[in-house]
Amino acid sequence: MKLLSVDRIPPNSRVILRMDLDVPISEGTVTDNSRLKKSLLTIKLLLERECLIIILGHRGRPEGRDESLSLRPVYAELMSILEEGGQDVVRSVFVDEVNNREKIAKAMESSSIIFMENLRFWAGEREGNDSFLGAVKEVSQYFVNDALATAHRKDASMMLGSKMSAFYGLSFVEEVEKWEKIRENPKRPLVIILGGAKKDKLDYLPELEKIADKVLIGGKLIAMVSEADLRKEKVVVGMLSETGLDVAEKSVARFKEELVGAKTVIWAGALGKFEEEAGRRATAEIANYLGSLEIDWVVAGGETMASLKNLESSRRIDVVITGGGVFLEYLTKGTLPTIEE
Repeated sequence: MKLLSVDRIPPNSRVILRMDLDVPISEGTVTDNSRLKKSLLTIKLLLERECLIIILGHRGRPEGRDESLSLRPVYAELMSILEEGGQDVVRSVFVDEVNNREKIAKAMESSSIIFMENLRFWAGEREGNDSFLGAVKEVSQYFVNDALATAHRKDASMMLGSKMSAFYGLSFVEEVEKWEKIRENPKRPLVIILGGAKKDKLDYLPELEKIADKVLIGGKLIAMVSEADLRKEKVVVGMLSETGLDVAEKSVARFKEELVGAKTVIWAGALGKFEEEAGRRATAEIANYLGSLEIDWVVAGGETMASLKNLESSRRIDVVITGGGVFLEYLTKGTLPTIEE
């Protein structure tokens, strides 16, 4: 799959840049800016070509306008990162009304970067409304998708690429190339570990069975598995510990048995509630075990990586993938709604 890279965009263009802006914030401060840093090379390339950039994105799942989910702190963090990275002073402005043509026009007169408020404050974003973002689209020439974590969603902003000349951010292109290699030619046996609390991961189970040699299921997903899935030969479902916060020791031992001889392991979702001490043991034990094996180790999703963050074995992870859900979508279907073949 060959994606058109942002480096093909001509100088002095007006560009919409869709980014992954759903970052954790505590007391008004971004606590993990890694998603923002993924787009830095794309932003710098566009600024070097004297392009005007309109940045779009979302945070959380608000029902209407919710100031606690405003993107203002994210805007401040991004500008700070750009300055720290040696970028010349960037003229920028935050616009809080995404369809206010007058405000957008005024911002374009004086800024190189226009950073729009949380798109999910408006119903049109999640509904995929074709007329939503009309004010932004009509003043722009190109769309750049660098929001890989939500590339499986059909939100209005994510689908702009089907309505105008579309390109992909540098980090987006680089990561999809990694995904292709994993999907097309993994070393076998291939074992997939599913955990976490998002039930939609189980929607991919029928296709994952066709791809994997074994699928191990932990986390809250254990309680969501159907009776039919429990009887499947390739699927191994763990048992919960007495606290209900982790995978039981007996199941951890079974998981290790299934991992013997594996050549590729894809891990999407923590095995327990890693935020609490009583929910960390299984994740730590399996991670340490994987660290001792000669495997290609792929970790998918921000929460999965967060659960492994303080473990010594996490240093030898071979591939880190931004979004767990979007990766499972690509792994099972070979494409995404936001990628045109």
